Amino acid sequence: MANLVVVGTQWGDEGKGKIVDILARDADVVVRYQGGSNAGHTVVNHRGAFVFHLIPSGILYRGKLCIIGNGVVVDPEALIDEMDHLQSQGVKIGRNFVISQRAHLILPYHKAIEKATEQSKGSRRIGTTGRGIGPSYADKMARIGIRAGDLLNPPLFRRKLEENLVEINSFLKHLYRVPGFQSEKVVQQYMGYAERLKGYIADPVVLLNKAIDQGKSVLFEGAQGTHLDVDFGTYPYVTSSSGSAGGACTGTGVGPTKIDAVMGVAKAYTTRVGSGPFPTELSDAVGCGLQERGKEFGATTGRPRRCGWFDGVLVRYATRVNGLTSLAVTKLDVLDGCKELKLCTGYQHGGKVYRDMPSDLDVLTGCEPVYEVMPGWTTATTSVTSYKALPPQAKRYLQRIEELADCRIDIISTGTKRSETITLRNPMASRR
Repeated sequence: MANLVVVGTQWGDEGKGKIVDILARDADVVVRYQGGSNAGHTVVNHRGAFVFHLIPSGILYRGKLCIIGNGVVVDPEALIDEMDHLQSQGVKIGRNFVISQRAHLILPYHKAIEKATEQSKGSRRIGTTGRGIGPSYADKMARIGIRAGDLLNPPLFRRKLEENLVEINSFLKHLYRVPGFQSEKVVQQYMGYAERLKGYIADPVVLLNKAIDQGKSVLFEGAQGTHLDVDFGTYPYVTSSSGSAGGACTGTGVGPTKIDAVMGVAKAYTTRVGSGPFPTELSDAVGCGLQERGKEFGATTGRPRRCGWFDGVLVRYATRVNGLTSLAVTKLDVLDGCKELKLCTGYQHGGKVYRDMPSDLDVLTGCEPVYEVMPGWTTATTSVTSYKALPPQAKRYLQRIEELADCRIDIISTGTKRSETITLRNPMASRR
């Protein structure tokens, strides 16, 4: 069995939840390695629809160990709400679930700081969810963060909180003119969370490495996407963590030599939530049609997603950055009925054609896409489970995606259900 990282190749929302759900069947351990409750994965199976924000979607299978890694920032309230909701749907959460004691916590002041900061930026807003993700990661890097393991040591938690609030309350009051926080109230609130979560908090590093050494398979689940990665994305319009494949190592304590393959997930078109450059964005009826047919609204926030044509430059960059060994292409069925399809093969700016992703945000913002036009198809692909049964035009479209992305396609999704999938190769089946 293989140890596989699953990453988004665009700006998130590529359908990683479904792909991870399918692959988790052949995994022994599923671990989420970065991000926070700003991410959302939706999984549809015979039991209904399940929405995940923090808990790995592998929790739907019996006998799988699911881990929230140290690279994740955890909002205890959001996590408990998610646990309660999943349990109300019949999902078992017990010894099959672990929270890394090194995972940093989101505190109430993180949300207050993020909302106040975003509001003060006016037209320069990044488009954050206001869930405190960025400020929590900032505290982590500033070495003043409070971690999940601190919940198990009330005096330590109290001391760290009180030290932080001295500066934070002054910051909120004098810079943003918003109320600060009472330490005692926050302590009582979080000690309540500690009572509920203490049985799940542990150090999974040894556990994970021993599992791999024993020949068990680990599925590393990323959130967001490559172009929201804090280093390699369209900075500053990015998330605050390493959403690319490298984050799987730093976010779990598993070394790169123990990872066998990396699967990138890409929609058959492109979407983006929030602000930031989007060269292939469609503001016309075609874009509205993709949004409507693809139900392009955030699983976490409900925000409408901006839609556009497939961007080969974007995905090829993701292939390089992540070292992708294969692709899963999702939502092929959303393109059913389009008379013609466009694929971006390059960008044009200032009389120059770019075949690779420019790192200069001003250049990228001003880029115009260079398109290649292909015929669409009228035959429905929804629920198709055989590659042979796809329309010839759909096959050619997928082959062109492989060429532009410089990466083979292993999985094709033709609907929201587990069964609505074409599996050409199973990347969890064998080691390289």
